[in-house]
This record gives sequence, structure tokens and C-alpha cells, in this order.
Amino acid sequence: MNVFDTLKARGFIKQTIYEEDLYKKLGSEKVTFYVGFDPTADSLHIGHYIPIMAMAHMQRAGHRPIALFGGGTGMIGDPSGRSDMRQMMTKETIDHNIECFKKQMSRFISFEGENGAIIANNADWLLGLNYVEFLRDIGVYFSVNKMLTAECFKQRMEKGLTFFEFNYMLMQGYDFLQLNREYGCSLQVGGDDQWSNMLAGVNLIRKKEQKDSFCLTCTLLLNSEGKKMGKTQKGALWLDENKCSVYDFYQYFRNVEDCKVAECMKLLTFMELDEIEELTKYNDERINKAKERLAYEVTKLVHGEEKAKIAMEQARAAFGGSSENMPSAEIPSDVKTVVDVLVAVGAAKSKGDARRLIEGGGVSVNDDKITDISAAIPDGTNEFILHKGKKVHIKVSVKG
Repeated sequence: MNVFDTLKARGFIKQTIYEEDLYKKLGSEKVTFYVGFDPTADSLHIGHYIPIMAMAHMQRAGHRPIALFGGGTGMIGDPSGRSDMRQMMTKETIDHNIECFKKQMSRFISFEGENGAIIANNADWLLGLNYVEFLRDIGVYFSVNKMLTAECFKQRMEKGLTFFEFNYMLMQGYDFLQLNREYGCSLQVGGDDQWSNMLAGVNLIRKKEQKDSFCLTCTLLLNSEGKKMGKTQKGALWLDENKCSVYDFYQYFRNVEDCKVAECMKLLTFMELDEIEELTKYNDERINKAKERLAYEVTKLVHGEEKAKIAMEQARAAFGGSSENMPSAEIPSDVKTVVDVLVAVGAAKSKGDARRLIEGGGVSVNDDKITDISAAIPDGTNEFILHKGKKVHIKVSVKG
């Protein structure tokens, strides 16, 4: 089966260019393709997940992926989707982040074998560029008029787009050119918010090298209101358990909207499509079985089977009323009020947030609803169950 059909059936493909030619190429030869990652943090997050899964499907079909890390472009920052300028990072920070990315990606794609993934860093060619030579060799292929119409610049234009950031499109196009020359890379895959930058690379190769080149953007994971999924009360949904606990990660997918379960299964797991259709055909309480399966499968891919099973058992315990496998937290003995407990265990972002939760009637200790924002934890107890709403249940132990 042509991997293009696989990606399309699972809902990955948002936009392509020269689609008919790309389809023939993917069906008749082994294609080297790349996905770019700007190392702006020391962990991947759920926004990276879909392009990585696309890489995995393509590699399984025999194609060769390149994971391109933006050691050079990361020093400028992509203006796409931004209303402000990204903070610039040091080379040391970027190198550290790249190492973290590699480790996480190895759960999804293989770096071994005939079509093992290639690691590349655009710092290798961008940091040593001669600016005048770059303008003469690359800049002549870019129209400023056309660049100014690109979606990736529109938000920044309102507050002032710096020339510093304006160069980003040229450098991303140059990345594609370099990978084409060195590895025969002819396809770029990425998020749909990268469409303008990706077209720039395709056009550069076709004009300068007179070679076929293509790009394919992946669907962004959106909720029913059209907003990006992956935001939690604590921030982004990170793949690093030190930034987002395995339980919180599991619970995020256990609690997705009913209408999004099938889409998430297709994009974020390797489950067969007929099984997905069978599990998600219900519009009643039976969809909860599908949600549990989704959460387990995604958590298994990211954190491993053992941790996924523990998270599932903890969630079942929390909702079933048993505290044996419930998520737990320890607090110092000087934490006395429920407000302080909520903050200490991460169930509230601040004391103000904790007070609002109590005032809204969403907090209980053991079986007692807390209505007083000054309420203290039960006297003389070393352990209790903290409930926040219907979905967060934590067994809290007091040190000493």
C-alpha cells in the first residue's frame, strides 16, 4: 500500500503540492524526507507528536527519515504563529535540547538499518555562512513581495517583524536545499503552520537545482472549538515525565472530547482503522472504553508499557474509589490549609486559583466538600484523599 494512502486514511495530510507526482514517487521508490525541529525546549511536546508519527508510518513503509534539528535557526526563532519575538538561546542550551529530543524520538523511529533515521543539525551549514555569498546564491530566488503575503509573517507584521526574523524563511529553504544535495532528500513534512516556509524550500530546489521536490503538511490537533490541543492547567503537554507526569499525560487523553477520540486514535496510535471504527461507533457511555484504550496506547508509545499500565490502574482506582493505586503526593508537615495543599500537590497554579476552586464547590477532602477558603486539613491525620472536580483525585501523605 502506498504510504500516501495510509497517511490520508488516518487523517494526517492537510496540504500538499504536486500531489499526483508525489503519490507516484512514494509508490515507486524509497524517498528520503525530512522533518525539522527547532530545539526551543529540552523536551518534545504534543505539537511535535503528529509529524513524528508521520515519520514512523513512512519509515515503516520503507522510506528514510531525516530529523533535522535547528541548531542554527533556533538561534533566530521561527516567527510562525507568533505575536512576539522568540527568546534567543545559547549554543550550549540548543545542543542540550537536541540530545533530549533524540532520546525521546527513539521511541517512535529507528536510527538503525538500511532506512534508519538520519540526524542532521542545520548549525553545520548555517553558522559558517558568508552573508554576501548567501544573498547572491540564495536571496535572488526569493521575492520580498511574495514573502510579505506569507501567513507565517502576518501576526508579527502587526507588532513589527524584524529583519532578523524575516531571514527565517530563507534559512529554512536553504536547509531543504542542503539536505537535497547531501542526502537526496526530496520531501519535507511538517505541521500545517509551516506551509509558507516549506513552499519556499520546494521552490528554491526546483528553481536552483531543476529537481523535483515536494512538501506535505500534517493536520494540527485541534479541539471542537478550533484551538490547539495539548494545553493543560500546568501548561504544555510535554513528553518528558519530569515536565508532565505519566498520570497527567494519561488523564489528558482519557478525558478528550468524545468527538475527538477516533481522530486521536488515527493520528497518535498505530491501532488498525477497523478496530478504531468499532471502538468509536458509540455515542453513549461506551465511548469511555475507547477513551481508556486511547490513553493507554498513547502513553505506552511515549512512556513505555509498564508506566502506561500503572497510569491506567491509578486512573481506575481514582474513579473507582479505591486509594490503593491512586496518584499520590507528599506534603511538608507545616502545610495546614486546603488552599496550600492544592498548590503543594500541583492541583492549583496559585493560592488565588485554589481559592476560586473552593468557592466554585470543586474541592473535597475525603468525603467532605470544602466550602471555606480558610479550611484546614483534618487534625491529627497523616493521610487523606484530595478531590478536585470529578477527574483529579490524589492520595496526600503528610511528612513526619
